Amino acid sequence: MDPRHALALFDLDGTLVRRRTSFVDAVTALCLEHGFGTEIRAWMLSELADRANADDFVRLRHEYALDTGVGPLWDEFVDRMAGAVTCDPAVLRGLERLRADDWSIGIVANGASDVQRAKIGATGLADLVDGVAVSGDIDVRKPDTRLFALAAGRCRTPLSAEAWMTGDSPTADVAGGHRAGIRTIWVRGRSWPEGLPTPHHTVDGVTDAIDLLLARQ
Repeated sequence: MDPRHALALFDLDGTLVRRRTSFVDAVTALCLEHGFGTEIRAWMLSELADRANADDFVRLRHEYALDTGVGPLWDEFVDRMAGAVTCDPAVLRGLERLRADDWSIGIVANGASDVQRAKIGATGLADLVDGVAVSGDIDVRKPDTRLFALAAGRCRTPLSAEAWMTGDSPTADVAGGHRAGIRTIWVRGRSWPEGLPTPHHTVDGVTDAIDLLLARQ
């Protein structure tokens, strides 16, 4: 894709897609498929709530002496996460409007690369973004500024003071965006911690953030 003149970066989970519901659905379906009881389901919902990778399934297998191989179990979890995740059609339409208005769009996400990219592909987001940077790509997590720089590079657009980061996490997205020297939009939904830099704008949903970007452009 040709480089564009304005850069809008977005968080994935809790911003562009609804992770919590899809995560519970994926874990529940996987447990039902393999006959895992309530103890294993509770372990997965607790241990994998914030992040999940193949190493977690190694721990799961050892913890409960499972016969199922780690690789196939992880692959099934990835597929079930992709199958359960949703993106509001209004969000997809909003991103289409940003692209039509010559914005370059990137996703900056914490998580395992294969899970996050599976979700991006399953929801149709892959067709609307210019670059994706996932923490699993380089083994650093937001708010590390290297992940923001990687996303901008993959969008072939400079990470300048004119760029924007939109997300629901005060620490990972807003504080991380500030560290990277870009403007921030917070999608409210959790309490704001004391001592963090405040976002440039606060909105109720990602479509409001898109409208704000379009108005400024």
